[in-house]
Amino acid sequence: MTDQAESLREMFEEQQPKKENNTRIITVASGKGGVGKSIFTVNIGLLLARAGRKVTVMDADFGLANINVIVGVLPKYNLYHVFNGEKKLTEIILKVDENFDIIAGANGFKQLADLKEYERVRFVKDFESLNNNDYLLIDVGAGISKNVLAMIKAADETFIVTTPEPTAVTDAYGIIKAITSFNNNIKINLIVNRVKNMYEAKTVSQRIINISEQFLDVKINYGGFIFDDAYVVRSIHEQSPIVNSYPRSNASLCFNDIAGRIINEKIEGNRRSNLADFFKNLLKTG
Repeated sequence: MTDQAESLREMFEEQQPKKENNTRIITVASGKGGVGKSIFTVNIGLLLARAGRKVTVMDADFGLANINVIVGVLPKYNLYHVFNGEKKLTEIILKVDENFDIIAGANGFKQLADLKEYERVRFVKDFESLNNNDYLLIDVGAGISKNVLAMIKAADETFIVTTPEPTAVTDAYGIIKAITSFNNNIKINLIVNRVKNMYEAKTVSQRIINISEQFLDVKINYGGFIFDDAYVVRSIHEQSPIVNSYPRSNASLCFNDIAGRIINEKIEGNRRSNLADFFKNLLKTG
C-alpha cells in the first residue's frame, strides 16, 4: 500500500503541479443503481488523497445517500442541515483519512431549484471553504433526474460507471444521451465495473464509445475497468473501502490504475478557478 501511494504521489508531483484555488470538480454518475458508483468514488478519492492531494467526496445522491456507510462512519449532521441553515459546511465535514474528507448526503432532499435566493447565496458562500481542495468528487444519484443533470452540467467532467449487464449498458448510453442534449462539450469518462476479463471490458467499453460517437457525435474517454472481485463484497460488509482492507486484490489494483490515469491526465485550460463558480452554475441550472 505504501509503495502504491508513493508511486501515485510522485506521478502527481511530476505531472500535476498544484495550482492555488483550482479544484478539479468531478461528478460520478450511472444510468442505473447498483453498478458500484459510490464504491468507485470512495476508493478513487482515497487513492488520490494518498498521492498527497486534498480530496473531499460529497454524497449528492439525495435519494440513497450511502458514502458514510462505505467508509464506516455515522454522521450526526449532513447536507440537509446545511441547506436548512442549521449548520455550516465546515461543521459537517468528516475527516476519514489523511487528506480525505466526506460530506454526508441528505436522503429525500428537495430539488435544488426549490432553494430560495437567500439559501442559494448562503450555500454558495459556504462551499467556498472547500477551495483548498485539489479534488472534489461528487457522487450523484443514479439516473437522469433534474438534480443529477444539474450537477453534471455544472461540473468540469464526469465519470459514468456501468457494468457489462445489458440493462446497465443501455442505461449508461441513456445518461450519456441526456448529458449531451444540453452540453456536447463536457468531458465524459467511461468506467466498466465487474468485468470477468480485459476482453469483456474492451468489448463493453467500445460498444458504448462507438455508438455514442455514431449517434450522438460525442467522444467518450475510456477511463478504465474494475474486475469482478469477491473482496469488494467482503469490504462492503466490513464497511471498509477495499483499497484499505485488501490493497493487493484485483479490484484494488484496478482502482490504482484508474487513479494513476486521473493523476497523469493533462488539464485543459478551461478549469474554473474556484468552487463558488461551480455552485453558482449549479444553482442556475437546478
